[in-house]
Amino acid sequence: MKICFVYFRPTTKSIFMSKPSSTRREFLKKTTTASSIFLAGGILPHFSARSYSRILGANDTIRVSVMGVNSRGYALARNFAGQDNCDVIHICDVDQRAIDKCISGLADRQQLKPKGFTDVRISLESPDVDVLVIAAPDHWHAPAALMGMQAGKNVYVEKPCSHNPQEGEILVQAAKRYNKIVQMGNQRRSWPNVVAGIKAVQEGAIGRVYFGKGWYSNNRPSIGVGKETAVPEWLNWELWQGPAPRRKFKDNLIHYNWHWHWHWGTGEALNNGTHMIDLLRWGMQVNYPYRVSSNGGRYRYEDDWETPDTQVITLDFEGGMTMTWEGRSCNGKPIEGSAVGVLFYGDEGSLLIPGGNSYTQFDLKGEVVKTAADDGKIDPRNLMNPAEQLDALHIQNMFDAIRKGGSLHADIDSGHKSTLLVQLGNIAQRVGHSLNVDPKNGHIINDKLARQLWSRDYEKGWEMKL
Repeated sequence: MKICFVYFRPTTKSIFMSKPSSTRREFLKKTTTASSIFLAGGILPHFSARSYSRILGANDTIRVSVMGVNSRGYALARNFAGQDNCDVIHICDVDQRAIDKCISGLADRQQLKPKGFTDVRISLESPDVDVLVIAAPDHWHAPAALMGMQAGKNVYVEKPCSHNPQEGEILVQAAKRYNKIVQMGNQRRSWPNVVAGIKAVQEGAIGRVYFGKGWYSNNRPSIGVGKETAVPEWLNWELWQGPAPRRKFKDNLIHYNWHWHWHWGTGEALNNGTHMIDLLRWGMQVNYPYRVSSNGGRYRYEDDWETPDTQVITLDFEGGMTMTWEGRSCNGKPIEGSAVGVLFYGDEGSLLIPGGNSYTQFDLKGEVVKTAADDGKIDPRNLMNPAEQLDALHIQNMFDAIRKGGSLHADIDSGHKSTLLVQLGNIAQRVGHSLNVDPKNGHIINDKLARQLWSRDYEKGWEMKL
């Protein structure tokens, strides 16, 4: 059974809310003249110009459902709601407290009060949803994105786009099959000075690039040893697990420590390494490696944390190029003065992109040749919202692609390739040896043990199917 939702609010925009998405765009165009009359007559004199643009659906307002709003998703919901041409109409989370907090937290960004849903699938039944924004745990990213596309929605999915390589390949196929816009949250691809720095690397500012390194450092505490206990009344544990095979609830898992369990998370490598590997792959203009290795482990504490807290991934590419990523979850000593960043090395110099919207070019002696930066303060260790205004550029890029057919800065094909590189590093780490990889498609060659980690098992009924 299909469920259609009708939304009301005390403004002229209410007349549009019950229209199905398939006809809403035509309806808005037809009512542009009438809307202008309302404005000229001053029928709502207490509204600002910005409020009028939202009420009248200027440039065709995009309506969004946000899934997973406890932390990063809360920041994304506020960012989407803050765009003049967007309304967040649904908030979806398995934690009722997070739903209530997020709905309240949007009151200063938009006039419409969103509806809250525990089950994202109910939200996807609504024809009024244009975009599904996914910031749920990693094991939900690809399944939810596929559900969104199959429900006729465009998708904004936080990194990583998938929990395992097979899921990423399915998303690439799905975007083509369902003809949907799918943007991954590699927001730095929309930061102006980062874009300029990458362009400089690609245009030969430091000569032929043959090595790149990325890193992330933090001082994360121990997560302890969890105990099986009753599920809190505010949490729908069944839906939180969703596609993942069922396990007992433990008291040290929700809301963040799932990152460090292979069953649901992907470790620091995909949590933060995806961003840096993406910049390296972008700047060095490579796709798939021919060899991948990883060294490290859980060294700092003895607890339930399964993924490495210390890890160095090395990826070798044809044409004489190598990149590395260093992750230190429990020792926050910066590299090059930044907790996170990338450094490109060429035969004529090097170029540094630290955590913010900036870059610095050096000659072979290490002398500064050029610097580009802005005054915005960015905290790359902020778990929720390190760079809201810059990330808004990424959102607007997606909106332009939806409205005008423009190109995405981080489409799902590109997002999958960058995610896959770090996934290969994790697979090498878990099997304990280097991987030989087909440089044409990124697939693991002649390694039955490693191939077992190419995909995952799903809870019955939750399998990803095109």
